[in-house]
Amino acid sequence: MASKVSLKAGKGKVVKKSAAADEEEGSLAVAAKFVKEWSTWTMKKAKVITHYGFIPMVIIIGMNSEPKPSLSQLLSPV
Repeated sequence: MASKVSLKAGKGKVVKKSAAADEEEGSLAVAAKFVKEWSTWTMKKAKVITHYGFIPMVIIIGMNSEPKPSLSQLLSPV
């Protein structure tokens, strides 16, 4: 049978924390949550921009290259 892990605070040495330490840990947790949410939001937006912007970017770069091709020459498979 699998043993259950207990995370009770009553075992071991008890260490008292000051109010400033609790406040600092709380602010760090809030900052970590903010960074995680912001990075997730940023990555989702970057994925959408990359998905819909890659082909138009290739066409624009191709049209600005030398020799200057027409749009039909850029889009034709030959």
